[in-house]
Amino acid sequence: MENFTITLALIVVTGLISWQSFNNFAMREKLLFEPYKMKRERDFFRFITHGFIHADMGHLLINMLVLYQFGEAIEKVFGAVFSPGVGRLMYLFMYLSAIVISSIPDYLKHQDNYAYGALGASGATSAMVFSYMLFSPWDWFMFPPMPALVFGVLYLIYSNYMSRRGGDNIGHNAHFWGAVYGLVFTLGSMAILRPEMISFFWARLMQGPQPFPGFG
Repeated sequence: MENFTITLALIVVTGLISWQSFNNFAMREKLLFEPYKMKRERDFFRFITHGFIHADMGHLLINMLVLYQFGEAIEKVFGAVFSPGVGRLMYLFMYLSAIVISSIPDYLKHQDNYAYGALGASGATSAMVFSYMLFSPWDWFMFPPMPALVFGVLYLIYSNYMSRRGGDNIGHNAHFWGAVYGLVFTLGSMAILRPEMISFFWARLMQGPQPFPGFG
């Protein structure tokens, strides 16, 4: 049990709840993010619960793969920068609050749209990716093959553009604000609790691009 991290716990819980909701329409409807109902029935628990259900197995696997890859890294870093106990609590708070914060713009936008609904942990996983990028801005992503910082800038531009364009049934707005929140939460918590880390972030940024693995 020593290696059973908060990240793995989130993956297990999300997987179990999502799996149940695949074949339980009533359960899925109860947990779904629906601003129209939330405004009128005041069931604001949906701000959290929609992050634990997914549209299908592919949607679930992608989000959980991203969470495992980047969440595990951030959980370890938080544990090292703070204490293991405090780091885990801050990591869990960042994940759960990212689900909520990334959904607020869509709540405000769609609170009178009875046809709008959303689900999935993409806002929270975007926060994990962008938190990771602060610590390793020039690490190479294998897919797409580009430095993390370059990917991050393009991701924000693309998410903002697609959110305005719409029409593809993907929560680009949640992706965008989840990513921004990951940056803000990490920078803010470090500035308050470990201000020396701001110099660390700046130094890592100033290192500049590194050669692609296997070259140079």
